[in-house]
Amino acid sequence: MHRFANPNRFLKLANAILPWAAGLTVILTLAGLYYALVASPEDYQQGATVRIMYVHVPAAWMALFVYTAIAVASAVALIWKHPVSDLFAKASAPVGAAFTFIALVTGALWGKPMWGTWWVWDARLTSMLILFFLYLGHMALMNAFDDPQRGYKAAAVLALVGVVNVPIIKFSVDWWNTLHQPASVARMDGPAIDPAMLTPLFLMAFAFKAYYITVALLRMRGEIAEAKVRAISMSQVHG
Repeated sequence: MHRFANPNRFLKLANAILPWAAGLTVILTLAGLYYALVASPEDYQQGATVRIMYVHVPAAWMALFVYTAIAVASAVALIWKHPVSDLFAKASAPVGAAFTFIALVTGALWGKPMWGTWWVWDARLTSMLILFFLYLGHMALMNAFDDPQRGYKAAAVLALVGVVNVPIIKFSVDWWNTLHQPASVARMDGPAIDPAMLTPLFLMAFAFKAYYITVALLRMRGEIAEAKVRAISMSQVHG
């Protein structure tokens, strides 16, 4: 990990990964949309409404995944003072917030025909909304100080405190009585979803992950360039 604390070395790795990640994003998204909209069957109860699942569920998975990645990067930054970790967290937060927003909106669109309402204050929906606010708070703290390092540290502390919300979201359907159904993919006895529906679900999940890698690396390149410009400006002021 310490090898990539050097921004130039990290940029070489990022430049090598980016074309592959971008290409995978396009291929997986097109394949996922085809299977989701054309090849997969309608649900016997939900009809075509079930197709919302192929965006809603992967977006929710990514919302949790990205926040967990930010928390890990924040711990690395606080403990080992790894400079690229702070930039990774900063680059990831808007992407994670976008996935969380998509999960909330598609959940409302799916909930209306299924539950008869756009929103209920059940455990999973409420904890997911809290996650969205944690993302917004993280982004706000990152930019709240003139000294970037103070913002990075404050945002890292928030990320580590807020990570307790991730297992709450994951296990809320098991701990409390909610409108959401229990886990139907990651189960000890195997998925409870038909393979014809699992295919587009996993394709879209991998497409979202490839998209996240692509955008995070692009944003990190911009952050590193900005940090270099800031360092040059500060050296000129003090020089």
